[in-house]
Amino acid sequence: MEAGLLNRAGKAALDFFLPMYCVGCRREGSGICRQCLAGMSELQAYCEVCAQPGEARRCRRCSRSPLPINGIRAVYPFEGVIRSAAHAFKYRNYRALAPEIAGLLASRLEAARIPATLLVPVPMHPRRERSRGYNQAGLLAAELGKLTGIPIGEGVLERAVDSPPQVQRASRADRMRIAEGTFSAAATVEGESVLVIDDVVTTGSTMAACAKALWGASADSVWGLSLAREA
Repeated sequence: MEAGLLNRAGKAALDFFLPMYCVGCRREGSGICRQCLAGMSELQAYCEVCAQPGEARRCRRCSRSPLPINGIRAVYPFEGVIRSAAHAFKYRNYRALAPEIAGLLASRLEAARIPATLLVPVPMHPRRERSRGYNQAGLLAAELGKLTGIPIGEGVLERAVDSPPQVQRASRADRMRIAEGTFSAAATVEGESVLVIDDVVTTGSTMAACAKALWGASADSVWGLSLAREA
């Protein structure tokens, strides 16, 4: 096993035994404490298609050209302690946050009454997943599946293109062009109501690209669910 993989495996094992600390205030006991979470307002007004915050029904972009997905839902805006949690979970190996974040997703899933018979995490490119050591969307889907009993479609989607980091700063139109053809379906999902899982939605282009692949694999419906949505 490579030294990098050994280091990540050792850190993951160590994190399992260490006490959890809130990413917001460092209080011991949980990854996101109740006090910090109480200071966050859940996303209420948003575009019904792409979840753009601050919209009453549809944002201007989705009124002109809606994303090819039934709709995206997010629990919180991408700010404050939620931003800190997402960064710690995704970039600082704070995998112990997965059950807590999944609990927030489960609550939103129930409240939004989204039809879902299959959970499909947004896949990472194999090279990037090997480098990071895990796929955060896969961890969330696994924990959400435990809470809801909905099966996990691990491996249903594949990511053939490893998008460069600067894509994060691109416009939605640019991101849509870059995401075109990024994902492919490795199995049929005929008749399934698919729920695509990710940690953060930027413009919705990644989930839309996943949805296009899933429509091609005969999905009955495709929705998206994430912890946070960037403004």
